[in-house]
Amino acid sequence: MDRFPAFLLDGYKSFMSDRYDPQQGRYRELADNGQSPTTMIIACCDSRAAPETIFNAGPGELFVLRNVANLVPTFQPDGGQHGTSAGIEFAVNGLKVSNIVVMGHGRCGGIRAALNPAGAPLAQGDFIGKWMSMLAPVSEAVSKYTLLTDKERQTTLERFSIRNSIANLRTFPYVRKLEEEGKLAVHGAWFDISTGELWVMNSDGDFYRPDV
Repeated sequence: MDRFPAFLLDGYKSFMSDRYDPQQGRYRELADNGQSPTTMIIACCDSRAAPETIFNAGPGELFVLRNVANLVPTFQPDGGQHGTSAGIEFAVNGLKVSNIVVMGHGRCGGIRAALNPAGAPLAQGDFIGKWMSMLAPVSEAVSKYTLLTDKERQTTLERFSIRNSIANLRTFPYVRKLEEEGKLAVHGAWFDISTGELWVMNSDGDFYRPDV
């Protein structure tokens, strides 16, 4: 067996001295009493856009679900294995979160593959192409925006994809019911890796930079 990556062991050592030890009581409390985060974040698995880092969250504060391009499928209670849907069900019905944030980011490889499957080798693989195909109608619509540059087109799809995922999230009966009752709020956000800017979605589906 290959040796465990040294940089991970070094990182763990720093974590124990810099973060775990000062918050040891908090970690023990979480171990004994379980987690009770108020917010779920559905984010991309891109290594450059970690929600816990972006929102400076401590242990137990966020319930984070990450997948390629932060997509949410429609409610499909069939015989398939639906990891994202299982995470949503656990967060809403198990943890009783009061907020769900679908957070995309700039320069997303999954979104780039959706816009140009022929130019993305991984889109021809066993799983990524099929996963991104749920975004096909939105991608096709954005592809017709001929006046946009390639970069603008990608940013547009990254944000439209968030809208689409929120619409799909609302096909989950318990999400829709709790939102209608005012017990659950659904949000959209987009993070620009190159500038650190955070954009959030308003009720009309438009994105703006909040005053922070």
